[in-house]
Amino acid sequence: MNTAPARTAPAHNGHGHSHANTIPRPALALAGALVALSLTLTGLVRVGVLDREAVPAVERARTGVTAGEVRRLTFSDRADGAVVVTDVDTGRTLGVLIGENDGGGFVRGVMRGMARERKMHGIGAAAPFELTRWSNGSLTLRDPATGRAIELGSFGATNRAAFARFLATGPHA
Repeated sequence: MNTAPARTAPAHNGHGHSHANTIPRPALALAGALVALSLTLTGLVRVGVLDREAVPAVERARTGVTAGEVRRLTFSDRADGAVVVTDVDTGRTLGVLIGENDGGGFVRGVMRGMARERKMHGIGAAAPFELTRWSNGSLTLRDPATGRAIELGSFGATNRAAFARFLATGPHA
């Protein structure tokens, strides 16, 4: 006669792990509510019940903000990795960005994105970019060749200043 104790099936059904729900129900309910709210708000914007977020160019036109200063610039790479910033209208070199500490890292990153956009449109690097300081103090870098514009104030004061120094009025005007 067999005296070994009878084996019962493990609670995890032989899979070696439990399938018990470990996320609290209130957390799941809140996550579901967040998803529902996001979809509802998106739908209300799409059908026109709620206004879309402000588009900078549209808001400037609506409020009468004008261009205070516009400079046409080219950004070219040197063999040593430096970026040379040139005013197209005067031919003057406005800056040579060598390292990260001079704001060159941010400028390089922005210009890499702009160059990628041009490449996707089959546009070369010769066309200048427009750096504009608006009458409300905002700063925009625009590529007339692709139509892409970047609001530089969105990246903080230090990164904004990395571009603002290329304007005749300087970074703090």
